[in-house]
Amino acid sequence: MSGGPREAGRMRSVVELAQELVRRPSRGGIDGYGPVLDVLEGWLTGRELPHRRLHGADGALVGLLVEIAGGRPGPWWTLDACVDTASYGDTARWSFPPDCGEVRDGWLLGRGAADSKLAAAMFCHIAAGLAPRAQEFAGGLAVLLDVDEHTGGFGGARAYLTDPVAVRPAGVVIGYPGMDEVVVGGRGLWRATITVHAPSGHSGSSRTVTGAITRAAHLVRLLDAAELPGPGDTVFPLGPKLTVTAFHGGEGFSVTPDRVDINVDVRTTPSFDASAAETLVRKAVAELDGSLPVPVPTEITEVASWPPFRLGEDEQPAAALLSAARAAGLEVRAKTAGPSNIGNLLAGEGIPATAGFGVPYEGLHGIDERASLAELATVYAVHEQAVLELLGVS
Repeated sequence: MSGGPREAGRMRSVVELAQELVRRPSRGGIDGYGPVLDVLEGWLTGRELPHRRLHGADGALVGLLVEIAGGRPGPWWTLDACVDTASYGDTARWSFPPDCGEVRDGWLLGRGAADSKLAAAMFCHIAAGLAPRAQEFAGGLAVLLDVDEHTGGFGGARAYLTDPVAVRPAGVVIGYPGMDEVVVGGRGLWRATITVHAPSGHSGSSRTVTGAITRAAHLVRLLDAAELPGPGDTVFPLGPKLTVTAFHGGEGFSVTPDRVDINVDVRTTPSFDASAAETLVRKAVAELDGSLPVPVPTEITEVASWPPFRLGEDEQPAAALLSAARAAGLEVRAKTAGPSNIGNLLAGEGIPATAGFGVPYEGLHGIDERASLAELATVYAVHEQAVLELLGVS
């Protein structure tokens, strides 16, 4: 960490808060979220930052929202960092406890260090540092500290977007790690469960039965062979992708099952949208039912659909973040991501978002997750400068 004593002290404070967050296990769908949110709430209360709790439809606590209103009219901008994490996986393969929160050789260690507890701590400090200047703001600054992100439910973000009191953000900066890129776009998705039927039977019967597993395997081959277009253009450089991600059916050995459920995940693009994805899958299903007919037709149940998105480098909040990074002498490129992220959820609401530009990292969602601290002061300064630009503060 470089800079004067004041900056060094601020960075130490960011790291200390992040350590406390890492030490509270908050694996999505596994751990309770109360302890990690309690740490944040205590920190915010101690600094008199205006905040409130967000609750899901079932009443569960799914996040904290900091809101700092400006002294002039203008749009609101949001910094968002999730504080739930991926699971640990095989802890025997870790070289340190996943919830240790130690700093070793310039790295913060533990699950969530990279994704995204260090970003949450940084965003809290940026809000605290800028709050005394709130009268200069045009609009306002919100910090969303959400959970239920790693489950794919996005409960915290959904509670924020449906909150009757919160001001709708003009854009969101999502605190994912990685210093070389700012994610300004991502493929969308169309997901469905396909239920394949067939008459059940005895595996030892002399009568040959085309069972549901055989029919489902044939459908998987059809889906794998389906032709997808390539990348549409240089503005959106990725093409669509179809993947069968689950296959469930049968039990034991002597019975051929009457049902198999398949999960299909299609990553979509502006030139191959959710409608095109559904059409492709329905074509494969129609071919299955035509070539291997059974009394009960194959069923398709849509599970989720998010649009693809892409911001131009001159669109906010991407422009402010890229400009601040490049002004700091960093070579940062705008990236369209293959995996979907919370930016797709926001895009579905018409809210532009960026993701990324955080510290370098290792082991994200894997073993030995860690976040580099050597670059923290630079990343902090870039985000702070971007926020000031968005809020119209010179």
